[in-house]
Amino acid sequence: MREPETGQPDDAGMHDTGEHDREYGLRGIVMIERVFEWILWNSRFVVILAVVSSMLGMLILFALAAEGMFHLAWEYIQITLFGVPSAADFHVEAVGLIISAIDDFLLGTVLLIFALGMYELFISKIDIAENDANANNILLIHSLDDLKDRLVKVVLMILVVAFFKNVLHVTFDNPLNILYMGGGILMVSLATYFSHKSGQKH
Repeated sequence: MREPETGQPDDAGMHDTGEHDREYGLRGIVMIERVFEWILWNSRFVVILAVVSSMLGMLILFALAAEGMFHLAWEYIQITLFGVPSAADFHVEAVGLIISAIDDFLLGTVLLIFALGMYELFISKIDIAENDANANNILLIHSLDDLKDRLVKVVLMILVVAFFKNVLHVTFDNPLNILYMGGGILMVSLATYFSHKSGQKH
């Protein structure tokens, strides 16, 4: 008499189960990869913190520089119109304050260019600037090289202004001071010249 079958494993069923498990595992890996790439791509929006902070810094510098200029203008009005006695070195002090204000305005401009560049490079193009005929090329950033070139030029201007600000306090009681000042002016002139030549190439 024939013995009943005792349930031998089905090779085809085990093969299908293994394929299903592998397919399920691959789907899980693909899903994790997509989620990670989504997080990685959208992490660029953290740059908004740098953009907003730069804009705040720019506004603060502009406000401080403008406040200093208004105070200087009011002091000048008091001296010339109301006969308020002035300090003996008022002229030198006024020139120093004006140069300091220019320095602050330039540094604020650096922050503005940096904010615009970071936004355009990492977040989105500024359509209103792209379509505006009055938009200066210095405010349109298309690559990291564009951002670097514009920042370098403005930073060079800041260094030039800072140099002449310090020149105001140089005394010429020593011949070496005159020589150092001449060498400094020569270096500034060369830096400005090469920056201009570099801008012409681009």
